[in-house]
Amino acid sequence: MSRVKRGVTASKRRSNLLSRAKGFKWRRKSNYRAAKEALIKAGKYSYRDRKTKKRTFRALWILRLNNALRQNDWKYSTFIKHLRDNKIKLDRKILSGLAVNEPKIFQRLINKLKTK
Repeated sequence: MSRVKRGVTASKRRSNLLSRAKGFKWRRKSNYRAAKEALIKAGKYSYRDRKTKKRTFRALWILRLNNALRQNDWKYSTFIKHLRDNKIKLDRKILSGLAVNEPKIFQRLINKLKTK
């Protein structure tokens, strides 16, 4: 029987894991056990924060909208109610983009809602 040298698969697995831990600080980038734990935690954080990111952006859009509306003597809640009553289906992302980038168009939308 020929001799089988072991360890190729295991060392490849370890080197792949350590390459994924590049950029980490201190022992976590070079020590297998520490890198493994760090990657598990990093995965948990990234999964959690992908959900949090959506919440944060929605809050930002609402904040921008409310700020633009306050300059026109309106409240956010009444604006949203008027949009629903007039069956205008624009989400908060689009509305805040209009308020920041296209203030004239946003002003026309507000005037349209005020007249109805």
